[in-house]
Amino acid sequence: MPKFRMKKEWWLSIRLIHWSVVISVFTLLISGFYIAGPLSHGAGTTADKFCMGNIRSLHTFFGVFLTFLMIWRAYMGLFAKFHARWHDLLAWTNIHNLVTQIKFYLLLSEKKPKHEYQYGPLQSLAYSGLIFLQIMIILTGLIMVGANYHAGLSLWLGGILKPVEIAMNGLAGVRLIHHIIWGFILFIMVHVYMAVWIDIVYKEGTISSMISGRVFRKTE
Repeated sequence: MPKFRMKKEWWLSIRLIHWSVVISVFTLLISGFYIAGPLSHGAGTTADKFCMGNIRSLHTFFGVFLTFLMIWRAYMGLFAKFHARWHDLLAWTNIHNLVTQIKFYLLLSEKKPKHEYQYGPLQSLAYSGLIFLQIMIILTGLIMVGANYHAGLSLWLGGILKPVEIAMNGLAGVRLIHHIIWGFILFIMVHVYMAVWIDIVYKEGTISSMISGRVFRKTE
């Protein structure tokens, strides 16, 4: 039987960000789909119904919350002294290691990729793409919020992001991009699948590590 040693992999702050993002994304997905295709209302006084308004407020709140989570994660990536650094996202630049990992996941080779960074090559590539998509969806969301409010921070942000709105062909283009970008739901599916797959193959406690912070590495 192979021997394992316990290793600290994820700090509390990283785990908090991870699960906060999970809660935010799922809340945004559910509320966003409802806003895009609302259910019909039954009979009754219209003044007593504010379901869409409440859901839009919930969607906006978690959108802003997700924005602050990204700012927090970016700060940690630049200044943290533990494994939360931005250059861990560059693991995919090792093309040889990237190809090795692709072959390993496709069951074309038993050779495992080197673990030079906190993330594997494909993981870092996926996270880099996810960060870009999150930035885009936050920008388009802030533009639409700014278009609905005409005072305070929303008005200020709307003015700053006006050139971005124009570059996206106005609010119609912004809304279209905002909806298309939710295609990163595919990332969630692949992320969960790969986490389970790695846990089964490596048996290192990958999934539980996002709760406990610890993984089990095989000793040579």
